[in-house]
Amino acid sequence: MNILVLGGSYFLGKCFVNMARIEHRITVFNRGNRPLNLPQVCEMRGDRHDAEAISALRDHHFDAIVDFCAYEKKDIASVFENLKGKFDQYVFISTCDVYERGRNEMLDENAPFERREFGGEAGDYIRGKVLLEEELADCAQEAHVAYTSIRPAFIYGPENYAPREGIYFHWISQAGQILHPVDATGEFQMVYVEDVANAILRVIGNPSAYDQAYNLAPLPMETYETFSRALAQSFPLPFEKVPVTCAQVQEKNIPLPFPLTKEESNWYDGRKVLSLIGNYTTLANGLKKTISRMN
Repeated sequence: MNILVLGGSYFLGKCFVNMARIEHRITVFNRGNRPLNLPQVCEMRGDRHDAEAISALRDHHFDAIVDFCAYEKKDIASVFENLKGKFDQYVFISTCDVYERGRNEMLDENAPFERREFGGEAGDYIRGKVLLEEELADCAQEAHVAYTSIRPAFIYGPENYAPREGIYFHWISQAGQILHPVDATGEFQMVYVEDVANAILRVIGNPSAYDQAYNLAPLPMETYETFSRALAQSFPLPFEKVPVTCAQVQEKNIPLPFPLTKEESNWYDGRKVLSLIGNYTTLANGLKKTISRMN
């Protein structure tokens, strides 16, 4: 297939392109700040907000567009406008954060979206993704184009730019220890980057995935305790768990990456996508793969 990737220069996008290029023709369109330089990948420089630049893609017809870098309202609508009639499916990389928070129940793909405004960078991110989910459905219906939304929980893996597992790798490498919140009750879900990339590949050109959304969220839930156990199974160096309390974490502003309490936690049902990808990579195996690819 002929696939256009918007963004795709690092982490999940880069992982997807590297997997997809084996069997498909890949064109990557982004600002060119981080060239991929991968065989069989055509890289075109441009800003998605520049109508003239993106219209240069009209010389091609794409089986699918995979959008890794839509964050604000009209990001998707502008692509539909400028590439009208030039693609058959739109795959949007969204997030589980679009769902209404604090419902204290397992949230599947039909759960209501978050309508509250939280402000700040995280709040703006959530609000933008919610608006884009709705924009995608409206644009696709009007253009008679298939669409698919991919909604991951916490993504981890090689080249992760988010401060998650990398915090622990750094602590162990530098000090041989990690900080462990002994009274944390928070629960969270972590999905290996290759599982997300594989899910994207499986929905492209797949009629059963048209006009569908998929959570990428393994069960059972993880806790700080299960995470530290998986880390011990996968990291080649032994490390000490230094106990701290949640109060100490908050008082000293320690940058722990996951929710500390159940009140901060959300639960997502990621079973629907299993019909496409089979099983999720276990956390221990995913961490082991990540660590093996560290420089």
